[in-house]
Amino acid sequence: MSVNDQLADFLTRIRNATRAGHRFVDVQFSVMNQNMAQVLCEQKFVEHFLVKHEDGIGTIRLFLRYIDGKDSLIRGIRKISNPGRRKYVGYAEIPRVFNGLGISILSTSQGVLVGHEARKRKVGGELLCYVW
Repeated sequence: MSVNDQLADFLTRIRNATRAGHRFVDVQFSVMNQNMAQVLCEQKFVEHFLVKHEDGIGTIRLFLRYIDGKDSLIRGIRKISNPGRRKYVGYAEIPRVFNGLGISILSTSQGVLVGHEARKRKVGGELLCYVW
């Protein structure tokens, strides 16, 4: 099955898995999804992730993080930029999510970065999503 917006599928699968209380979730492999998984892992929203390639089909397995085994660390995910309407911001315009309790994720010329890291490097880009 082909997916038009792989990032939306990635975020929706994580959102559904956290609400259902699943320990892990499998998503389709793409370089963007792998970079997003790396950012979520670095920011401690997921424990770790594995990349598997079987019969020419790649998948990424994300192991979700829970507090005391029942409450997900990811309270919400919101996609900002869409294929029909991209949202670009300069480094001075990068929003703070819930006054610093959440993160904004950007696709920049230096790779996929968290909002505060992009602000520190003084680089803007496409605002992909908020995670809190």
